[in-house]
Amino acid sequence: MSDTASSPPPPGGQVPAPVAAPVVLPDLNGDLGALTLALVSAPSVSGAEAPLADAVQAALAAHTHLEVLRHGNTVVARTRLGRRERVVVAGHLDTVPISPRTDNVPGRIESHENLESLESLEDLGGTGAQDGQGGQTVVWGRGSVDMKGGIAVGLQLAATLTAPRRDVTWVFYDNEEVVGERNGLGRALAAHPDWFEADLAILGEPTGAGVEGGCNGTLRLILDVPGRAAHSGRAWRGVNAIHAASTLIERVKAAPVRTVEVDGLAYRESFSVVLIEGGTATNTIPDHCRVTVNYRFAPDLTAEEALAWAKRVLAGLDPVGEETDPVIDAGTGRVDVELDDLSPAARPGLDSPMARELIELVRERGGAVGPKYGWTDVARFSAAGIPAVNLGPGDPMLCHTDDEHCPVAQIEAVAQILRAWLA
Repeated sequence: MSDTASSPPPPGGQVPAPVAAPVVLPDLNGDLGALTLALVSAPSVSGAEAPLADAVQAALAAHTHLEVLRHGNTVVARTRLGRRERVVVAGHLDTVPISPRTDNVPGRIESHENLESLESLEDLGGTGAQDGQGGQTVVWGRGSVDMKGGIAVGLQLAATLTAPRRDVTWVFYDNEEVVGERNGLGRALAAHPDWFEADLAILGEPTGAGVEGGCNGTLRLILDVPGRAAHSGRAWRGVNAIHAASTLIERVKAAPVRTVEVDGLAYRESFSVVLIEGGTATNTIPDHCRVTVNYRFAPDLTAEEALAWAKRVLAGLDPVGEETDPVIDAGTGRVDVELDDLSPAARPGLDSPMARELIELVRERGGAVGPKYGWTDVARFSAAGIPAVNLGPGDPMLCHTDDEHCPVAQIEAVAQILRAWLA
């Protein structure tokens, strides 16, 4: 899921899972649960998506109503019917690493009773597929939620909607779960902007079959707090950088984060210390401490405005001010600041007639409409001038977890919504 696209890789980096054999997908016209299972059972950790991208390309190329294009491991298939409107429907092929603690690849289909969601359906926009009622069939395994259930929907609709009333560009891209410069959608957009011309984009990120408009932006700052080393038995001769870092931590804790209404949706911000690194030995006063701070900012701010706000807060200044690059000092000297990530927010994109029609269909089927608090690739579409929303099956709280699973009924519900909207 898009948040991790702006998250640092785990220590040692991500090691893609090896893929020993080509991937062959089942008939795209068949059962959605079986298709999702096949996708889950094909390992596609970021950087190792090529066999799955090959299979997607081959499966789509068999359908003559589609023009199939490829950039790296991003596969694009589009209709060219001359319709008045064009829609992009996109999803990423990659997953986070396969869990070493559980058997979540290959996937499996299971029937569960009283399967509980981690959040209420009202919050997630659920359709009833996770309402605690017995007899639920779920696809279990890495990527079932994030986001091979959404990929299955896209593949089946691409194959079966031979004459939609809106032209459709179907996009299946790589490297969403890692640093932004590797993102396949971003690379394809930069190389072939004409492939993505559209009036509205839908990203199949898990939303519980509801619509989540836009997304918060995200930035990460790495703060290097100076100190002076000394033997811990004579601590007074040194300057403890970890203790000094507490000044910055307190400023972060006290920051006036907001809940902001943008185009009718309430976006909740967060400003958090997410990583602390410091010290060299247990008998040594640390002479440095690195503090990583993450700001998830509402779509009413530009990326530059959010960066200036964060720096003012960290400098102990009024966050509402004109200074954009103040000196940050924790009491031990100037703090070096490294900008590790800066990804803009996206406005909801719900005001077009097409978007309103989609929302009506979602609500008719029991889904909700709300904001996306995390960051997703809707921001890339928004930056390209294409309004975009998130709509996909699965509970986003299960993304990247060892027990990741997606109800088949919810995959089918999303397919029904999009088919009714496009057909």
